[in-house]
This record gives sequence, C-alpha cells and structure tokens, in this order.
Amino acid sequence: MHLQSRYRHLTLDDRRKIYVLTGQNKSISEIAAYLGRNQSTIYREINRNTHSHEDPVYRGYFPVTANDFARGRRWRGRKLSRSKPLKAYVADRLREYWSPEQIAGYLQRQAASGFYACHETIYQYVYSSEGKENGLYRYLYRSRPRRRPKFGRKQRNPYISEENTIHDRPKAINDRTSFGHWECDLMIFMREHGNANVTSMIERKSRYTVLARNDDRSSSAVLSRIGKCMEKLPQASRRTMTFDRGFEFRSYPLLQRQYGIHSYFCDPQKPWQKGAVENNNGRLRRFLPANMNIATLPEAYLYEIGLRMNNTPRKCLQYRTPHEVFTEHLQRLSG
Repeated sequence: MHLQSRYRHLTLDDRRKIYVLTGQNKSISEIAAYLGRNQSTIYREINRNTHSHEDPVYRGYFPVTANDFARGRRWRGRKLSRSKPLKAYVADRLREYWSPEQIAGYLQRQAASGFYACHETIYQYVYSSEGKENGLYRYLYRSRPRRRPKFGRKQRNPYISEENTIHDRPKAINDRTSFGHWECDLMIFMREHGNANVTSMIERKSRYTVLARNDDRSSSAVLSRIGKCMEKLPQASRRTMTFDRGFEFRSYPLLQRQYGIHSYFCDPQKPWQKGAVENNNGRLRRFLPANMNIATLPEAYLYEIGLRMNNTPRKCLQYRTPHEVFTEHLQRLSG
C-alpha cells in the first residue's frame, strides 16, 4: 500500500484500527503499512496517546481516549483564545505595527511565566474569525486579508527572459558612468483606500525623480503610465529601466516596443539590487505615508513632491541638485 503523499491527522476510525491491530500484536511497521502511514506517525500516536493509569486494567491505548488526547493538544494551540491578557497584549502590539516575530521574540526575552505565544500562534489568531473581525491583518507588513499557504506562492518570474536579468546589465549602467538609465518601483498604500498607487522612478546617475499615480495595479496600466512619462524625454535619456519581479511589471515588452526602453530585472527577493529607487522611496514616505489616501490627492501634489526631491542637494552629487545634474545632461544631448 502506498504511503500518503500529504500528511493528514489520524481520525477516530484510524485509531480504532490501531487499537485492533495492537491487540493482535502487530508490529509498528505492519500497522503503518496497513493504514498507509509512515512508521513514525504510528509510533508517535501510540507513544503520545497511550493512557497511563496505576491500575493495569485501565492502562493502554484506547481509540476514544487517544482521540480526546489529540483534540486536547490541538485546543491548547489556541493559546490566545484562552488567555485574555495575552490576547489583549498581542492585539495592542499588532496595532503598533509590530510583526508576529517581533512580538514573539520580545515576549520570549521577557521570560514571563506563561505569558508567551510563538509567532505561528499569533498568525493563526490574526487569521482566525475573531482576528479577521477585528481587522488585525491590516497591521501586518503585507496586509493580506487571507493567509497564503506556505508553499502556495505563485512563481512570479516565468515571463522574464534571460537577457533581461540584472546580471546582463552593462557595466556603464552599474557604475553610473552612463546617463539615461532608470530604476522603477511601485509604492503601495493601505487597502482600505482602494487600489490607487504611485510609480516611483529615478535616473541612476542624476537621481532625478519622476512620480506618477495609477488607479490600479494592472501591469498594462502601470507600464503604459511609465511610457507616457518617459516619452516626454529625449530617447537618449530614457534608455533602460530596472524593476523588481513584481507582477505589475510583466508587460515590460511594451516599453521596448513603443518607447525603445530596454528592461532589466532584479533577482527574486532581492529588491535591494535597485538600491537607488528603494532609498528614494524611503525619503518619499515622509510625504507619501502608507496610510495616505492617494486617490483623493490632486496630481499637483505629486508634482510638488517631485520638485522638492529634485531641488534638494545630494551629497552623492557633491551637493548639486538632481535637477541641475539632469538638466546638464539634457543640454549635452541637445548640443
């Protein structure tokens, strides 16, 4: 009999079969083969759920008792549901934007007797019916209303060809000796304000910033908006664009086809490889915090932020402004 490819909890019926087979003096391996389970599963089941009693008559493995033991352990996993002070503390820390890992680590360091919950317990509480009703998921980093399966994440980069990886980006772009090469990222805001977001772009050599608002995160809309911003510039000042592997950028061939902009992509889970725009986004968050309702802001507000960023001296530019450096390069192109 084939072993199960995915683990599932033993049922009361499984435990009745184990009881009968142990009564027939069957070995662990024989019981496991009969139930189609791993030997270690059967060993743990019998070892953990055997009833201990001073009277030998009541000592042993009994299916109903074993089932109660197992259910009791699963109930103990709902630690926050049983401890109101701990639950209140965790909810309060979540609302202060602490992550479950930070909460668990802090509680562990405090070493208060019984006043502890691991990060997985906290995640389970956040996505329980009570946690969802209180909207606790909104305070997590990703603010997802539903928890993703651990191994259920979709592959995000099959649309990227080999010649578009950051490792194929020329040295002149990497060391900033060439002008007209941009980095791009999407600035996301709280879900309750809708799907509006901001595309943040920065030219690598001059640190010149361009901002654009999008009504949603569809790839075609985001890339079209980037193209319309870039088409106002001379071709030589908009030669390449570097993205992370977010699904918003999967329509990147549109930039090459319509605007002559070649695209490069960071490695998976390595957005720091486009460090210029990541650093710039940190500066921009002073004016565009995540809880801002970006959909209600006039376009003029983004334009004013761009002016402020581009007219602020930068140490990396020997205290010249991005506007000065960018304009200087544009004049060389036109000359």
